[in-house]
Amino acid sequence: MTDAVLFEEMSTACGRRFGLATLNSPATLNALSLAMVQLLTPALRDWAADPAIAGVVLQAAGDKAFCAGGDLRELYQSMLQCGAGPNPYAHGFFAQEYQLDHLIHTYPKPVLCWGHGIVMGGGIGLMAGASHRVVTSGSKLAMPEISIGLYPDVGGSWFLRRMPGRVGLFLALTGAPLNAADALFCGLADICLGTGSHAEVMAAIAGTRWGDAAGDNRATLSRLLARHGAGSLPQSKLRQHFDRINELMAGDDLLDIAARLRGLRSDAPWLSAAAATFVKGSPTSAALAFELWRRVPRLSLAEVFRLEYRASLGCCAHADFAEGIRALLIDKDRKPQWTPAALEQVIPELIEDHFRPRFAAQHPLAALN
Repeated sequence: MTDAVLFEEMSTACGRRFGLATLNSPATLNALSLAMVQLLTPALRDWAADPAIAGVVLQAAGDKAFCAGGDLRELYQSMLQCGAGPNPYAHGFFAQEYQLDHLIHTYPKPVLCWGHGIVMGGGIGLMAGASHRVVTSGSKLAMPEISIGLYPDVGGSWFLRRMPGRVGLFLALTGAPLNAADALFCGLADICLGTGSHAEVMAAIAGTRWGDAAGDNRATLSRLLARHGAGSLPQSKLRQHFDRINELMAGDDLLDIAARLRGLRSDAPWLSAAAATFVKGSPTSAALAFELWRRVPRLSLAEVFRLEYRASLGCCAHADFAEGIRALLIDKDRKPQWTPAALEQVIPELIEDHFRPRFAAQHPLAALN
């Protein structure tokens, strides 16, 4: 069996090394599995504790994707088996995935994430916390969870809230796809490099003398990447439609926002497609994403992950998440039957039940800080 993640250490000009972690499931577009998480977390912790490791590169095999999201099939089977009751697999999967994401956000050394190709859902969770987030001209990013009955988790509630204006809320409700320029504009990426520049960047890292201070090494890596920056970018749809997006997302009533999205008439295909995705998406997911948007502004990153853990287990205990996976990945009919079927039917008690603790006395993510 092929290893789900490949690990190696690259020597540099000063004798220090960079740890290289490569997601290795190109046939699944490097979908993030529990096995991957269980390999990545201890390796990253070991590299963090090793004074000879100057930094880490997180990358993926294949040309099509860094990571197209979480591996949902096992989750689907667990939901079928457990129904609304305790779901041991989901408990473990989300706890370990969020611990890994938090580790990357708080990593004491530079982390370069090479976000080429498709980067969605759980892939953005890995990328968002890296100190140096690279996209290429062919990168395609999205948080499309509204179409599968989930919500933008993996810390999405935290980083979407920190995007310009109400762009983050728009992305949560519409799952709109982003190109490299969009990712730079909204803060999901730091630099766009040429699609074929990976080998040159790795050679430059190997040829650099790295120091003992993580802050100095971060600055050195930033300068190194800047020397390889791409000369041109595609147009940013987010920047182009920024004012319109803020108008659509204005106010504190989700039904007002929904009415504007349903009534949107635009000559811009990207904007129209985003509104159409909202209309077809899970009403419960929309209401849950909006509630998280309202709750998180004053929460720390660790508190957000603890809140998302509750919400994700809540999604596993309710109908839409399994139904969304069925329609997209299992039967592939792309005709999910949402419960309830309309946003107007989503009662506050349903959303509040998603936040009900579904674990023992101590929160599994209590140690995050």
